[in-house]
Amino acid sequence: PNLESLANFGGINNWDSFKSFISSGVAGPLGRPIALASFVLDANFWPSPAGPFKRTNLLLHLLTGIFLCWATLNLLRLYGVDEDKSRWGAVLNMAIWLLHPYMVSTTLYVVQRMAQLATLFMFAGLTGYLHGRLLLPRRKFAAYAWMSCSLAAGTALAAFSKENGILLPLLVVVVEWCRPRPSTSLQNNLPPHLLIQPNWRWQALFLWLPSITILVALARKINLSPTAWPTRAFNQVERLLTEPRIIFEYLYHLYIPRIEMQGLFQDNYAISSSLLNPITTLPSVLGIFGLLGFAIFIRKKKYAGTYIALSLLFFFSSHLIESTVVGLELYFEHRNYSAAAFLFLPIVMGLLWVIEKKSRLVGIIAIGGIIGLLSLLTWQRSQLWSDTNALQTYWAAASPNSPRAQNYLAVKAFSNDHPDQGFAYLKAAMQRMPQSALISMQWLLQKVIRQQATEADFEQVRNKLPHQRFDAQAVLGMRLIVETLIEPKARPEDRLQALLMLDVMQSLPQYRAVPLFNRLEPYLRGLLLVAQEEPNRAMPHLQRAIQRYRDVDTALSMVAHMGNAGHPQQALQLLDAARAVYNKQPHKTLKRPKTTYDMEINRLQQLLQDDLQTLTQLQQQPK
Repeated sequence: PNLESLANFGGINNWDSFKSFISSGVAGPLGRPIALASFVLDANFWPSPAGPFKRTNLLLHLLTGIFLCWATLNLLRLYGVDEDKSRWGAVLNMAIWLLHPYMVSTTLYVVQRMAQLATLFMFAGLTGYLHGRLLLPRRKFAAYAWMSCSLAAGTALAAFSKENGILLPLLVVVVEWCRPRPSTSLQNNLPPHLLIQPNWRWQALFLWLPSITILVALARKINLSPTAWPTRAFNQVERLLTEPRIIFEYLYHLYIPRIEMQGLFQDNYAISSSLLNPITTLPSVLGIFGLLGFAIFIRKKKYAGTYIALSLLFFFSSHLIESTVVGLELYFEHRNYSAAAFLFLPIVMGLLWVIEKKSRLVGIIAIGGIIGLLSLLTWQRSQLWSDTNALQTYWAAASPNSPRAQNYLAVKAFSNDHPDQGFAYLKAAMQRMPQSALISMQWLLQKVIRQQATEADFEQVRNKLPHQRFDAQAVLGMRLIVETLIEPKARPEDRLQALLMLDVMQSLPQYRAVPLFNRLEPYLRGLLLVAQEEPNRAMPHLQRAIQRYRDVDTALSMVAHMGNAGHPQQALQLLDAARAVYNKQPHKTLKRPKTTYDMEINRLQQLLQDDLQTLTQLQQQPK
């Protein structure tokens, strides 16, 4: 869905189509235009092969690693580490992050280039800031220019790639706060950059104010109502209780890596309904506060304390947007792409200390072992990711309680002409997960496709709906059912049952609260009534759908549908509604050039008028 608008305007072949594409983003409130622009490097049409996208993602991963190395080098210099150890620390920190198998999914899941670019610009901004920070004692103007421009440009570029890029100023605050403070007795013997702080007014403008703004914006998202997120299977309280368990799972997989996890089928993650359900919720919540308190306490301890505090506070700060009060899905590996930047730095600096103070051989063997193991696991995981069917089958088998996973297995069985196996998957899944509207709707869809659906089958699914949470995939399933039933060969009694299904869905608060369904419901109802040869009953529903979609392409598709069904008079009325929507629609949201729409609307009008004239003449002929 993020890339299919590459097909708009017949492909990206001029400046207007390029602007339309990069402004078409729906993945976040800022639209992510920089990330979308980067996809044009690999293709200017859709659908397109995945290979070029993945190659660019890999190059971006390598470039991001280089900026992490550079940022770590400048950070260690700022923290007073000698030059030789700073260089080794930077290279090794980069190596562990770059080669970690947890980063495979962010790199090879094409659309996560958005997360990659945000991280790239955050690391680049941090690098530039630290470069300026090191210049502060001797070249103040250049230092403040570097720091200011790096923060401003890095934050803007990162945020317009993915919204969590706005965290860069807060992450710089973490880096500064964790910086070792030398004792008074040692200050005369230390380099100036260890002693001088940026001007407090500059810090207030570039660091404190943006950080406070982020925290205030997140605080305004707090909504403890149980119906705050009708499209999610959880409310905000449940999310806040569940995320600590997920954070510890992230940390576990980052420190104890494995070849593959559950991948994208995370919709079965157990939601914490209270501090004691599941039982790991309370320990996880206390553990988060414990780690934060430990990081604050140990920050002032020499050497190890600094790096432990930095690694933990940087990690938790990076998760502020995606793992707290915003109504996103619960679990995604790519949320750790930037968060893990310094997570391994305490290990690296500890091993460098072992090499310097204890045993060079032991330290080198440990470093080689870590990098070798990570390289092996990453290679093996990338091999699995190279086969999409094998990968998704692995995920589905590893997630027996994931509706999406079991739906995938069933659809795969149906597509391979094994309907009995597909229905067996769905039946077993319905017994295990009666709360899943997706599974119920897929089961009914497959029955409808094969004209095996009975009145009892429709009634069974209708009776389940009031007890199931809203599921966008279930709405898509209902759309596919309707699109199957408007075919000429479909059974009229099935269309009547589908209309009753829409009645039930429209009566349920969990569906009425979702704009997606409110747009789609009159559209689907209208299509069914047209198929039942009841165009006059269909008209108010289709007109309502046109007003709710406010999109000329959708409106013209309804006009064409009514016209093709042999009802030119009603189609002309819909065309008037489509023209009204078109005249109000912003040009940047159009999928084709304006001249194309003008020609198409005029052409449709002429065709429908000709059809109406022909129909009138036929009706006037004596029988």
